[in-house]
Amino acid sequence: MNIVEPIRSKIDLERIETALEKQNLRDLLFFVMGTNSGLRISDILSLNVEDVRDKTHITIREKKTKKYKKFPINEKLKILIKRHTENRKKSEPLFKTIYDNRLDRHQAYRIINSVCNELGINYKVGTHSLRKTFGYHHYIKFKDIAILQKILNHSSTSITLRYIGIEQDRIDESYMNFIL
Repeated sequence: MNIVEPIRSKIDLERIETALEKQNLRDLLFFVMGTNSGLRISDILSLNVEDVRDKTHITIREKKTKKYKKFPINEKLKILIKRHTENRKKSEPLFKTIYDNRLDRHQAYRIINSVCNELGINYKVGTHSLRKTFGYHHYIKFKDIAILQKILNHSSTSITLRYIGIEQDRIDESYMNFIL
């Protein structure tokens, strides 16, 4: 099993968003939705236009856990959603292919991986990096592991710290600052 990493650099995040925006709005939106919501890619790609258009919150039942989740849509997402859903039928998939099919996780992976390769971002990145990126930056900003554990639906704080890579950072730092 390949373990992917969060995108820790805000500069890299900005570079990825700029490159995706040049490609198309769909790719930018699913990337930003992942990094701003902490949703799994399966939950992002299952959204329809009606789930997000003119809404203040996104409400879903998570595919993996079957748990109910509701969270507010931030301003950055609202702007992208408004642009992306203009002149779209409310019942259609939010993320469609050029053939009018729902975008799938393999296509999403190729989009993210391709843009990261083009930009020279050489750590392990995949669709799950979006969720981990959300978790990492949420923790860095708020330092509240309990609320992040709840947002990500993890069973313990130690799982959450390991998931976002903070546990290893702490171990490395303790080694670097311990000299006899």
